[in-house]
Amino acid sequence: MSKSSPRRPFGRNTGTVTVIEAKVHRSSARNARLAFILTAVIVSLLAAVVAASSMHPILALFLGAAIGVPSGGLAWVLVRVWSVLRLLWWWSIEIVLTVAVLTFWVQLANHTSTLVTLLVVALVVGVPAALPVTRRAVVAWTWCLVVRHRLRVCFAQFIIANQSGSLPLILWARPTPVGERVWVYLRPGLSMADLEGRLDRIAVACHAATALIERASDGNAAYLRFDIKRREVLTATVGSPLVDVINPDTPSVDRPSPVIPTALDLPDVDAGVITLPMQKKPATTANGTKPAAASSSIDADDVSDWI
Repeated sequence: MSKSSPRRPFGRNTGTVTVIEAKVHRSSARNARLAFILTAVIVSLLAAVVAASSMHPILALFLGAAIGVPSGGLAWVLVRVWSVLRLLWWWSIEIVLTVAVLTFWVQLANHTSTLVTLLVVALVVGVPAALPVTRRAVVAWTWCLVVRHRLRVCFAQFIIANQSGSLPLILWARPTPVGERVWVYLRPGLSMADLEGRLDRIAVACHAATALIERASDGNAAYLRFDIKRREVLTATVGSPLVDVINPDTPSVDRPSPVIPTALDLPDVDAGVITLPMQKKPATTANGTKPAAASSSIDADDVSDWI
């Protein structure tokens, strides 16, 4: 691990390559020391308390120290190499596939002749490449591996890391009908808002059309899901089984194309005729006079008997 200058991303003139950044290296060393001290003290005290019930307290302290110091050393090693373990996690799938392919080739070459070895390799490689289904599956999973590394490059280039320099952890990726879906776990100091404004750059880095981001868990804001879209499936031509039902001898009928108005002109609109309801004329008496209006006090009491 070399401390490279910002102007030289590949290290100094010694020919070394910077694998772990200096900021991450310093943070890892500080966390390793703290882990060693805390683990050694806690394990030593717990072991001494347990051992004090069956031996002298001074001997129990020595025994606790003998157990706590190696435990602290183990914690120091785990924390110190965590950055290397994270780097191995980024390339874990490629490492496993490479080891599996080399092991298969060595075992096949040691137990078979050259002709049989070449024939088996041709079948293993040629059959998946010839079948469209397996070929598309291999290409889709290959893009998943590429997208994981491209996202890591995006995080390292233009996404702000936390104070200790830890980038988001890329968990898993799988193919979708439109591209790939990647699950990412954010470290403290980052949020989904820090990534939403950079989705266009992420799409460019992943060689895709668009990129979307959303929360993968309702109870954990650090667990996110990226959808990398390379194609649009809604524009594809879909076959319909109704075509086979139609009789090919059926004559075609010419239908007039509908006229779609592009503007509205009021003189061209036929005004409808509005018919008002007929009003009834008041009835007349025999001599031609109108009947007297009904008194509003029809229901009133007749007071003529009181006069």
